[in-house]
Amino acid sequence: MKPPSISSLAFILVLIISCSWAASADDHDDFLECLTEEFQNYSTISNDVYTIANSSYTSILQFSIRNLRFGSASTPKPQVIITPEHESQIPPIIHCAKDNDLEVRTRSGGHDMEGLSYVSQVPFVIIDLINLSEITVDAENKTAWVEAGATIGSLNYRIAEKSPILGFPVGVCPTVGVGGHFSGGGYGPMLRKYGLAADNIIDARIINANGRILDRKSMGEDLFWAIRGGGGASFGVITAWKIQLVDVPETVTVFSVRRTSEQNATQLIHRWQDVAPKLDKDLFIGVILSRVNSSQEGRNATIQANFWSLFLGGVDRLLPMLQESYPELGVERQDCIEMSWIESVLYFSEAPVIPASQRQPLEVLLNRTQPNLVNLKVKSDYVQKPIPELGLQGIERLLYEAEIQSFVLMIPYGGRMSEISESETPFPHRAANLYKIASTVYWQGNEGGDSERYIGWSRRYYSYMAPYVSSSPREAYLNYRDVDIGVNKVVGETSYEEASIWGKAYYKDNFDRLVRVKTVVDPENFFKNEQSIPSSHSDKDD
Repeated sequence: MKPPSISSLAFILVLIISCSWAASADDHDDFLECLTEEFQNYSTISNDVYTIANSSYTSILQFSIRNLRFGSASTPKPQVIITPEHESQIPPIIHCAKDNDLEVRTRSGGHDMEGLSYVSQVPFVIIDLINLSEITVDAENKTAWVEAGATIGSLNYRIAEKSPILGFPVGVCPTVGVGGHFSGGGYGPMLRKYGLAADNIIDARIINANGRILDRKSMGEDLFWAIRGGGGASFGVITAWKIQLVDVPETVTVFSVRRTSEQNATQLIHRWQDVAPKLDKDLFIGVILSRVNSSQEGRNATIQANFWSLFLGGVDRLLPMLQESYPELGVERQDCIEMSWIESVLYFSEAPVIPASQRQPLEVLLNRTQPNLVNLKVKSDYVQKPIPELGLQGIERLLYEAEIQSFVLMIPYGGRMSEISESETPFPHRAANLYKIASTVYWQGNEGGDSERYIGWSRRYYSYMAPYVSSSPREAYLNYRDVDIGVNKVVGETSYEEASIWGKAYYKDNFDRLVRVKTVVDPENFFKNEQSIPSSHSDKDD
């Protein structure tokens, strides 16, 4: 298979343990028997229940795996996968899992960077929300109800069906499920104008550990606060979100301008750090830094910075703005493309290396499958003061390493992100940050040796970045989940102190409130994973 290009894979991401266990057959059989007793008419769900004996089990499991690190034969598999078609079918699943000591993992799109939505080291079942994907748009009131199994590609498409001047601030990879995207924060190229997806949620429906179906009013403001950036999997099964749509102009402008080391890419990024967070809210300019083949004779490779941009307006307003604020980048009119907002969604999802004549129809946004799947490892950080040129050159040296396929993504803050307080939602990474920076290393195949080599590169990069990023805590983005920063105990209770190691990185001081909410709504810690919020109910030291 031809390896995907670095530009394509970078935009797929922006767009994006080996262990074994043996569970007794009794747990599996008792769980199924419990389901038959809980459902008055079991036939209403029987076609959505998959065990290892079912011929469709493997295809259902693999369909939503987006990181091949967790698709190998040695990866722990669920005893049962259930794909409910209505939220009312979920409470019996929770009840039966509790009765049979099975963990529940909930999957919406499968983009979890560490596979925690579909992998567990103890016996478990998967609630796969793929069938809960209905989207109802109310253009008049600028709202929409979105079921958690819908993808952000389908959400964008359905909004545009109803109105060309409404949108929603989500990411650019269309196959990401809204369940995880929203509950972890969810950023995209409109974040400087409208903040995160989580900042624009006005209601939700969640099924708690007791099997109760709750909306914002019945769940209360504390739990509603927690699930908008604190991760939904710690608190229940979120089945739907009500979102506040945002205004977009009839015409937006995009560009993708590439500069290599020979074209002063390092100096341009150094300048970008000062400029990008201070630009007009309508203008987003991100950077993807990668190694590419060099066009310079006698040189095999060079470093390229791809400055990719969405501007909520026309090119005639954009160019004077760039000329005043960032003339060094040298953006010209022929670099810019005017289009509708929904066309820009497709533009970024396909990566702007694709000529307009070769782009697919908008309906491709409805596609749940993703081409060119690879093994991935991601590390995220937040930058609070500009990295000096020598520091940027060190990143470039890491990217130069032979046979290592990697890139570094930089997402500017400022604008609306600086106006929302750190405690407004659990997502705390706000005004103190100039930008988010994340590395992705990827590789083909499933050989363990390859995994160790690439993950080793990721950890060396992370160590190198320490002097240049936030500290005390060193912050990280929940939706770029990284178990290297700490995990809960697989068996037994995890203390507040133990969970704080990773919890403060994701949530800073908001972690304390999340623990309090968890203790109230799920004191027995039924909903748990390697990085779930712990309950302090049984933590005597807390």
